[in-house]
Amino acid sequence: MNKMMLLMLATALTGCGPSQPSETVDYLVAHPERIKELQRQCKEDRAKVGDELCVRAAEAAKRRFFGDRPEQKTQ
Repeated sequence: MNKMMLLMLATALTGCGPSQPSETVDYLVAHPERIKELQRQCKEDRAKVGDELCVRAAEAAKRRFFGDRPEQKTQ
C-alpha cells in the first residue's frame, strides 16, 4: 500500500514542474522577429511547436498587417 501511495505522489509531482512561459498575441505583436521565427517553425513542424502557439503567431501577424499595433493607438 505504501509503495502505491509513493508512486502516486511521484506521478503527481512530476506534473507540477515549472510551466513554459507562454507568448501572448500582444507579446508577439510587439516582437515581429519572433512572429517570423514561429511561422517558420510552424511551417516546418507544427506538431512540435504546438497548434496553439501557431495560431497565436498567425493572429499576431494579422494584427500587425492590418495595423492593430499598440504603438499606433493614441489616447
